[in-house]
Amino acid sequence: MERGSSGLRRLFREAAKFGAVGGAGVLVNLGVFNLVRQVTDLQVVRASVIATIVAIVFNYVGFRYFTYRDRDKSGRTREMSLFLLYSAIGLVIENGVLYTATYGFGWDSPLQSNIFKFLGIGVATLFRFWSYRTWVFRAIPAREPVARGASSDGSRRTQRVP
Repeated sequence: MERGSSGLRRLFREAAKFGAVGGAGVLVNLGVFNLVRQVTDLQVVRASVIATIVAIVFNYVGFRYFTYRDRDKSGRTREMSLFLLYSAIGLVIENGVLYTATYGFGWDSPLQSNIFKFLGIGVATLFRFWSYRTWVFRAIPAREPVARGASSDGSRRTQRVP
């Protein structure tokens, strides 16, 4: 029972850290989105893609050095490649929601754009949480405890304890 509740606590802490970094990333994403919309004449989805890319960079730093700092760091090239792959899929999900609302339904006022941008971020976040924790920032495998004991000939030997 302790083992299961310990795992739940660990998952809760991980989700809370992911949420903290992700929440800050949402603020970065929406802030850059609205800034780009104010200072340029870019179409809504193009401005959103720029904002999402800035947030992806921000989030990588937060996830690697805060949320998943205790995870395996041996394969940084692999980690970065997978992070970018899953982030790109998240970018398509996020901006697909905004694109559908804007060009499919004609909902393109600033308020509507922000609502659907936020909704797209939410849907993409579910995918990102699963993919990052499963494939990108992998847990370091737990080591089996080692028991030492004497063999029948008096020498010491090591055996794995399940």
